[in-house]
Amino acid sequence: MRPGEEQPVVRGACDGVSELELLKLRAAERIEQAAERLGTLSRAIWSEPELAYQEHHAHGVLTRFFEDEPPAASWTVQPHYQLPTAFRAEWEPPAAPAAPRPLHLGFLCEYDALPGIGHACGHNLIAEVGAAAALGVKGALEGLPGPPPPVKVIVLGTPAEEDGGGKIDLIEAGAFKNLDVVFMAHPSQENAAYLPDVAEHDMTVKYYGKASHAAAYPWEGVNALDAAVLAYTNLSVLRQQMKPTWRAHGIIKNGGVKPNIIPSYSELIYYFRAPSMRELPVLTKKAEDCFRAAALATGCTVEIKGGAHDYYNVLPNKSLWKAYVENGEKLGIEFISEDDAVLNGSSGSTDFGNVSFVVPGIHPYFYIGSDALNHTEQYTEAAGSQEAQFYTLRTAKALAMTALDVIFKPELLERIREDFKLKLQEEEFLNRVK
Repeated sequence: MRPGEEQPVVRGACDGVSELELLKLRAAERIEQAAERLGTLSRAIWSEPELAYQEHHAHGVLTRFFEDEPPAASWTVQPHYQLPTAFRAEWEPPAAPAAPRPLHLGFLCEYDALPGIGHACGHNLIAEVGAAAALGVKGALEGLPGPPPPVKVIVLGTPAEEDGGGKIDLIEAGAFKNLDVVFMAHPSQENAAYLPDVAEHDMTVKYYGKASHAAAYPWEGVNALDAAVLAYTNLSVLRQQMKPTWRAHGIIKNGGVKPNIIPSYSELIYYFRAPSMRELPVLTKKAEDCFRAAALATGCTVEIKGGAHDYYNVLPNKSLWKAYVENGEKLGIEFISEDDAVLNGSSGSTDFGNVSFVVPGIHPYFYIGSDALNHTEQYTEAAGSQEAQFYTLRTAKALAMTALDVIFKPELLERIREDFKLKLQEEEFLNRVK
């Protein structure tokens, strides 16, 4: 095969339709055939929301889904892969003698919920998209008349996106080692191949003072609540000098026990976000200075503790975007334009950002039939609706079709890898990521 030439797929293509396009149609048909099972899977996860690292029901539903996928034992499933509620399911066609190393394609599932409001970020739909796209690729390759190209389809169940960073745990455990490209998609209010998910650092700040009677001898006390209030005020004043793309938001979790007792302990939790890992330390250093200044002013001692993991910003991969958009538009997906205000503003944060620093990938957003905002009760309802199913499966088809492009267009894979290296260089991470 010459550079830039598509790998042969099947024989007998219809006039005007390429063999690869017929294969993509087969992937979409396979997803449609599994629509009822996929909807049941999603609804089962949605109906019993579970918090980070506690997704035992969702984990069981997903692992059984792949274990029971016909034909029997077609997927190799590792049910407690590196974490109690993570899993890994693999499928690959029979290898030809002396076949080269297979291309490893990963499809990621999330399934943790939010406290109090359930699946208000639609992670049940993320799990469904990942599972459906993997089924589509498998179904397309199984239908080839001859030996398919060497490829391994891998589904990773990644818990604890909302709190803790399960994907980061899995990165550290080596779960993403040797993966060539990864795919997932996230529910939203619009269709976008990319939104600027930003880097995030969490801090827990504890002030220790001295209790005393607040009326009889307050001068004997050291007020830890005053320190918390000053810290909160310091951060609010800092906003004037913060870049428009920076974010700081927090709560006072503990402010004392009784009004007539000088609080001897207070606690704040803050999240800090910046567009990149290069900028994030600048913001967090300013925040730490605000916290320490409050301790100095009140005579308290302070303990500042960072979260277990920083969430990295998601690295864009334009070659992968372009392929996804082309496939999505064939299915009728209308994407927001790149100059849309949403693309130029800040979004949330995700542990997929960390994944995007170790393997090329795509994390598009998709409309689910509702204008409700994520992390609201209205979005919880939308994520469990029948209407969301059409949009979810359409997105899964676009991902599967894009994965087939990666398999059968070696020049596309090369461009994806080049884009990945370029972005790492821009982030000054090329020599730091293993």
